[in-house]
Amino acid sequence: MSIKHGLLALLREEPKYGYQLRGEFEAATGATWPLNIGQVYTTLTRLERDGLVRAASTEADGRSMYEITDAGRDELNSWFQTPVTRESRPRDELAIKLALALAVLGVDVSAVVQRQRAATMQSLQELTRLKRSDRDGEISWLLVLESMIFSAEAEIRWLDHCESILLRHRGRPAKQVQPSADTAEVSQ
Repeated sequence: MSIKHGLLALLREEPKYGYQLRGEFEAATGATWPLNIGQVYTTLTRLERDGLVRAASTEADGRSMYEITDAGRDELNSWFQTPVTRESRPRDELAIKLALALAVLGVDVSAVVQRQRAATMQSLQELTRLKRSDRDGEISWLLVLESMIFSAEAEIRWLDHCESILLRHRGRPAKQVQPSADTAEVSQ
């Protein structure tokens, strides 16, 4: 999710200060994506530059209240109507880590998989406890929490799959990363 669209969504109903936006963003996402206030104000500055928000008023203490513009509403509506593509999601650091572990000599890939499985299992247990203890929570937090639970479960299944592939290919030499001609020229 982009911070940009999150802030636009929070401004949809009424003008707000940066600190209000940060608090409401964290409340809506269950603080799973904590924002520092600098991120909020940097994003608001860009949104204002792009004509998606404007300063509604400035208080005597210098705080600006922001409101969404018609162009911002159009952008927000477009965002809500457009499915999130697999390609637009952040890189999967774990998949990259395992691919590189296979490509580099001397890395015990099975140990990397086992450590990750243990950490993901612990995270899954903590998320499940959170879900059980938060019976009357907001539906937005529940959706975020369940997304995290499903992601952790999927990661564990994928790690099991990785381990079975590693067992099937045990003893076969892994392809090592060879520097390309361009890289070799640069290093000389």
